[in-house]
Amino acid sequence: MTTPEIRSEFPLSNEAFAALGAPHLVYVRGMTAADALADHPEAVAAAELAPSQMVYVVHRADGTRLAIVSDREQAYAAALAHDLAPVSVH
Repeated sequence: MTTPEIRSEFPLSNEAFAALGAPHLVYVRGMTAADALADHPEAVAAAELAPSQMVYVVHRADGTRLAIVSDREQAYAAALAHDLAPVSVH
């Protein structure tokens, strides 16, 4: 048995990658509020979140953030309510 070659480059654009499989697929990932809102640190204080508080982020395959919610069940419910298919990312 031979090992398949692994390439260091990824030939698909973000748009092409997002279209793979199902366009309604979204990913749910748990992380701290500080990490989830690293690009907007003022939002952590405005949302009255502790920086170490666990939140759940819903992303499209291309990495676009759709929502940040306080618990996993709420993240799945929000995705399903918008006809999206959520999967967990660790």
